[in-house]
Amino acid sequence: MVRNDYIPFPSKILEVIKHTEIEYTFRMAFRGDVKPGQFFEVSIPKYGEAPISVSGIGDDFVDLTIRRVGKVTNEVFEHYVGDTLLMRGPYGNGFDVENYKGKELVIIAGGTGVSPVRGVISYFADHESERKDMTLIAGFKSVNDILFKADFSYWREKMNVILTLDSGEETEQHKIGLVTKYIPDLNLIDVTAAVAVVVGPPAMMRFSVNGLLERGFKEENIWVSHERKMCCGLGKCGHCRINDTYICLDGPVFNYTVGKTLID
Repeated sequence: MVRNDYIPFPSKILEVIKHTEIEYTFRMAFRGDVKPGQFFEVSIPKYGEAPISVSGIGDDFVDLTIRRVGKVTNEVFEHYVGDTLLMRGPYGNGFDVENYKGKELVIIAGGTGVSPVRGVISYFADHESERKDMTLIAGFKSVNDILFKADFSYWREKMNVILTLDSGEETEQHKIGLVTKYIPDLNLIDVTAAVAVVVGPPAMMRFSVNGLLERGFKEENIWVSHERKMCCGLGKCGHCRINDTYICLDGPVFNYTVGKTLID
């Protein structure tokens, strides 16, 4: 039987977790191989489909954290536990935790950029013996925009967490300022051997990577995830193509030695 990769499969909503007024996590029934940083195409007949990053992985489910920002995602928010959504995937190149085992690890994420890297954070929170010191710097606009609050409470027990807000008053739980402000203060034993993951808006990633390079990180020890509208997920439509690279196939996760060349 020939498989048609364009045909989606039905997936039942197992749980809906509210983070903010416009950002929810939909826990979807799924069995199969998937990595943090990969994505699924979520579709609703008559409304279209949208690429959604994997924000959590279980034995029989995947988490898809969705922001309500358009026709498709607006309609997704009209679905509840027990309802069914159509999905294709997983697609793309994700984060491989093997790249970070046994090393000092720094993860820098901005806003919804926490979603695709959440699986990496959770893995090393649960497997502390498989890495050395770990620091997470995560930035949000305000306290009302923070995602995965319960996770942050748990992560604080397992690693150094710096949670930043663009504005407001500093508290024990969060600092004020851009994530780049805290890169110079990273306490690293061997920066030339340390590894880093950077995910977020393009400007935030650019300045964060520059900050890491100024600290002495090697380009080949940095990974980034490119945010770019992906349509087919199969490298056929060309919508996400940059030069000869298809983000949906070759990415969205890239080693920085390659990612730095992907400029529109």
